[in-house]
Amino acid sequence: MSRLDFTPYRRSTVGFDHLFDLLESQARNNSGDNYPPFNIARRGEDNYRITLAVAGFRPQDIDITAQQNLLTVHGKKRDDEDDRAEMLHVGIANRGFERRFELADHVHVEKADMADGLLLIDLVREVPEAMKPKKIAVNGATVLTAVSDGSSEKKSDAA
Repeated sequence: MSRLDFTPYRRSTVGFDHLFDLLESQARNNSGDNYPPFNIARRGEDNYRITLAVAGFRPQDIDITAQQNLLTVHGKKRDDEDDRAEMLHVGIANRGFERRFELADHVHVEKADMADGLLLIDLVREVPEAMKPKKIAVNGATVLTAVSDGSSEKKSDAA
């Protein structure tokens, strides 16, 4: 297995330590179990969906926890409901799992649904207005500020 080495980049950059640590920890964490399989899709400029294949799990078996920049999905293994049956082949995984997803700043869970053996987690990125880019006027000229619909709005700074 190859390991990512960010040493050359660490020497020539300042302030990106957190990013390199995040990439290295993801490489370490993803080297093991790939259960359950999942997809991550971008559904718009600020909308994402994580889809996990959780066949055999019920909604009450799944625990989703979102904290600052981490989303954790935990599946609890349930006891076999039909202990009397003699299993001839067990091909459907019904083991517990924990999946972690690092979230960017200002990304939060909008909703979670379960259908057809798939857990769908919708995420949205909402950047606070104070952090959005703004045009700055020079010498008291008209200021253009970004508005939520993508157009711009003129403001005069004559106060």
